[in-house]
Amino acid sequence: MNLILRYMKSRRLRIAGGISLKAVGTLLELMIPYILEHIIDYVVPLKDIGAVLLWGLLMIITAVFVRVFNVAANRSAAYVGKDCIRRLRYDLFEKTLHLSGTQFDQFGLPSLTSRMTSDSYNVQDFMVNSQALGIRAPMMLMGGIVVTMMMDPVLSGILCIMVPILGVAVFFITRYGIPLYGRVQKSIDRIVQILRENITGIRVVKALSKEEYERARFALANEQLTSDDIRASITMATPGPLMQLALNIGLTLVVIVGAYRVNSGQIRPGVILAFLTYFNMILQGVLSLNRIFMMASKAISSAERIDLILQTPNDQPTLPLEGHQIQTDSHIVFDHVSFSYHKTEEKCLDDIDFAIKKGESLGIIGATGSGKTSIINLLMRFYDYDRGGIYINGKDVRSYPIEDLRARFGVVFQNDVIFNDTLFENISFGRHLDESQVRAAAKAANISAFIEGLDEGYQYKADIKGANLSGGQKQRILIARAIADHPEILVLDDSSSALDYKTDAALRRAIQSDYSSSTLIMIAQRISSIMNSTHILVLQKGQMIGYGTHEELLKTCPVYLDIYQSQMGDIA
Repeated sequence: MNLILRYMKSRRLRIAGGISLKAVGTLLELMIPYILEHIIDYVVPLKDIGAVLLWGLLMIITAVFVRVFNVAANRSAAYVGKDCIRRLRYDLFEKTLHLSGTQFDQFGLPSLTSRMTSDSYNVQDFMVNSQALGIRAPMMLMGGIVVTMMMDPVLSGILCIMVPILGVAVFFITRYGIPLYGRVQKSIDRIVQILRENITGIRVVKALSKEEYERARFALANEQLTSDDIRASITMATPGPLMQLALNIGLTLVVIVGAYRVNSGQIRPGVILAFLTYFNMILQGVLSLNRIFMMASKAISSAERIDLILQTPNDQPTLPLEGHQIQTDSHIVFDHVSFSYHKTEEKCLDDIDFAIKKGESLGIIGATGSGKTSIINLLMRFYDYDRGGIYINGKDVRSYPIEDLRARFGVVFQNDVIFNDTLFENISFGRHLDESQVRAAAKAANISAFIEGLDEGYQYKADIKGANLSGGQKQRILIARAIADHPEILVLDDSSSALDYKTDAALRRAIQSDYSSSTLIMIAQRISSIMNSTHILVLQKGQMIGYGTHEELLKTCPVYLDIYQSQMGDIA
């Protein structure tokens, strides 16, 4: 609830205005049965048609003002709710962007997705309706009781017995229901996870004929979600029928007791009619409160999940420069670095130690899972290393502000993304590059001829994930994006796997010629892609088993020699 109040606080003046309008409208609505009772008991007996019409006109005017005030209040509530949730979604998105790799792994993409969507919707629903119903419902309930007590304390006493009993029941049921909605949201996370896996991997599912398997997996998660949702809904729906039963019993008692009191001359007939109307208002108030409690249960559970993200502390603070720099003429230094994703004894990288100068190139090769991408993750500070030190220009990477550090890089990851936008924007990527820079990058990446051969040229729009492009075309566009801004450090993580040897060789020559000032780190499965690098790092199970030039490694590293012979044939 603190999260909801924090975001609504900035709109407190508008909220106060909307609440005031709703309060005035509800007070006027409470007057209508009272006016009706007055007409029946006091005006009609006068047999003055003019007086009847005058009081009738007063009822109509009151009803019109009720409508006007309620509409204005509801619109104000809708504006506040949508504005607050807009800011909340923005803050949640921004926080998600700045989560560290470890934090992102802990929360998981499906959970982050459902918090941004279904959880934020639950909070918005409560923000809007709490302003509208949150004032009207208790005023209808309490106002109806107060007015009926003024009209006839005996009949009103029936209500005073029923309402506290229902209030206690609602309180305990709501308290039990909040954790149930938390389970519902976790089940939604699981559904989102399965959907995402199937959407992104649909070709694999079809290729292996695993539709039935995935259907069964989704059905199991769907059944769990349905079961959790039904349990929560039934629990939170329990007060509704109980309230209606209790209030209908009370209504029957009002009619019976009221009829007796009319016959005995203790009250007038109009009081009974007014009481029935007020009883209906009180019933609406109680049911509206029940609805608010249901929405509050969902919203509180969802707000707690959202706030958990927003309150997640920064686990990658920028360290002071003092004590976190070294004297070196190397551009990038790994000083006996060790790292584990799960902070266990089993290291993903163990005692990695190398240095490269500005403008040099480093090729990294090794089997799957040997730690190649982990080196990039640490260098760009997606994760922080456990031991040792990583330095750029003599400064520990942890002493750079994250934005400044990553602005130095141009990078193509293994599973990089083509966005649903024009090819020009996919290369420029929000960096406001001019056309000449984009064209030069496309030419160096050997993709300009393809783009310029399209009818729309650089304005050709890529489908989601580049579905209307081949694998080689996507990789070359990604490389063009990485080099377009002439980065200080260029990282290519297995970025030429879909390219033929001729295109790969032409691409490497263009990068060496036009982007020679960039320090190049290239991860590859092909020795031909890295054999001309200034330095080559050979990894095996997170450990360095070879480091040097191509010629040196052929002599000193049996694993590298074996890879070379398997790919290139025997040494002549």
